[in-house]
This record gives sequence, structure tokens and C-alpha cells, in this order.
Amino acid sequence: MTKVLVLYYSSYGHISQMADAVAEGAREAGAEVDVRRVRETAPTEVIAQAHFKTDHSHPEIESVDKLTEYDAIIVGAPTRFGRMPSQMATFWDTTGGLWAKGALIGKVGAAFTSTASQHGGQETTLFSVITNLLHHGLTIVGLDYGYGAQMGVEEVKGGSPYGATTIADNQGTRQPSEADLGGARYQGRRVAQTAAKLFG
Repeated sequence: MTKVLVLYYSSYGHISQMADAVAEGAREAGAEVDVRRVRETAPTEVIAQAHFKTDHSHPEIESVDKLTEYDAIIVGAPTRFGRMPSQMATFWDTTGGLWAKGALIGKVGAAFTSTASQHGGQETTLFSVITNLLHHGLTIVGLDYGYGAQMGVEEVKGGSPYGATTIADNQGTRQPSEADLGGARYQGRRVAQTAAKLFG
């Protein structure tokens, strides 16, 4: 059975919801899926002042070495000034030993994100994640236009050919819509299907 890791960081729960949808899609394609989050590194006073979500539904990933156990790694992170946040960047900055050994070469990778606004850096954030995955030799799967619900302007919606996305609004009050979660499920399914073809 293909093994998929959904690895994420979430401040307010939007990416956590998207991670669950990504995992659901991968499981629909027959994959064994683990959902893990990276460690929170923000100071406690920042966490309190910014009202970060602290009741997490997924365990932290044990170590970077766990990445080697999976056929596919799907990474989710919100945007910070148009790039992935320091919590996720710090995790990937500790994977140099895996890179030196080529330990992740040939695996399947993907990214998903959330921003406050429609033009808040979704695509640059996705690329900041994808760049790390490409340097590790992963084969990237985006959110292709087979998922037609990402098109149209009849409602606010996320979606990008580079990965599933959602828009949280400035105060984080907008939750992922069914169109956004559908994109996450679709991408998770496509990643699992691609991994199955490569490793099945």
C-alpha cells in the first residue's frame, strides 16, 4: 500500500482543515495516510496575543528522518509575507542530512496553503514549499484543472494549478469552503494515484 504523509503547520486551523481533506482524498485512492504537524516555534506571548489555535488534533512529526518512510509528502502551510512561515521553513532547514544522502529522491510531493486575501501570496507561498521539495528530488503534483471547481468568480474561492488553497480573510473568520476542501481532496487523491503508479 502506498504511504502518504500530510505534513502541515497551522496557526488558526484553516490549514489543519485542509490537511484533513487532503488526507481524505489520498485515502480514497487507497493510500495509507498519516497527518502530522511541525513544531510550534513562536514565543508563548505571540501565541497568546495572536490567539493561535493550540488544541491540535494531530501529533507532531517525530523527526525529519520520518520523511524517508513515505512514498509521498504533501506539505501545507499558511503564508507569511508571501512565503511559508518560519515554523515550516525551520523544519525543512534541518533536512540537510537527508538531502546529502538523496534520501527523498523520487518521492512524490505537493503543497497547499492559505492566505488572508485573494492576492496575499498564495502562489509564491506554494512555490516556497515546492522549491524545497524539488531540491530534495520529489516529483511535484499540483491541483490540475481536472478539478473544475477552482474556476469561476461566482464566489470567493481558493485554488491554483500549483496546489490547493483557501482564503481566511484578515481576521481568519472565513473557513475553507466546500470548493476549497474539494480541491484539497482532489489533490490528495492525485498525489496518492501518482505515488501508486511509481511505487505500486
